[in-house]
Amino acid sequence: MKRFAVGYEFFARIIMMVVMVNIAFIVHTVMGLVLGGFFPSLAASYTTYRAWTLSVEDRSWTVRQTWSVFHRAWKSELRSANLFGWPQFAVWFLLLWEYWFVQHNNLGTQGFAVSGVLLVVNIFYALFVLVSWGVRSNFNEGAWWMVRTSLTLIIVRPLCSVIIVVLLLVVAFAYYQWPGLMIAFGVSIPIFATMMTLYSWGKLPGMDVHDIEPMEKDQNKKQQSRTR
Repeated sequence: MKRFAVGYEFFARIIMMVVMVNIAFIVHTVMGLVLGGFFPSLAASYTTYRAWTLSVEDRSWTVRQTWSVFHRAWKSELRSANLFGWPQFAVWFLLLWEYWFVQHNNLGTQGFAVSGVLLVVNIFYALFVLVSWGVRSNFNEGAWWMVRTSLTLIIVRPLCSVIIVVLLLVVAFAYYQWPGLMIAFGVSIPIFATMMTLYSWGKLPGMDVHDIEPMEKDQNKKQQSRTR
């Protein structure tokens, strides 16, 4: 019973943290007048989840701790996140516009083929965008390095890529079925799902479950031995 209570509390704290990240995302986006605050808020969300993942000693974060980590990350990302995000947005806007154009114009048999190709390209690009921000939160490198590393990760870690896509489809379905979830969690859940997948299957240096979890177990054993 005690184990169940501890597990329930830990799960509830994770939910609280995800909701808090969504609130912080909205507030800080407005603080940046939307256009200037959206991408720093996106980067801060990834950074917050990375910091939580690496908090081996205690992942039961409070509301204040979540907000503090997010706010510090947001302030540090005001310039660099916009420089990284707006070119991505421009490319995605073009891809989405091309897909919309093909869908709403009769281009014959070739139109169906082009539509299918553009759909696959848009899904791949969405995956790339999500992964690239996760990679960016873990490395302090240039933009082109981030792009190359993200594309390489998507290709050489197919299981990781597939799981991210599946989780996003599940989240999209849940949001469609229960719109209240979208209000409560917003973009926070997709980002959290992406980071947890990268942590579990991405094998990123410095953010790999196979390196971090053994460390956590060793520390727990040390703490238990001290209390005896």
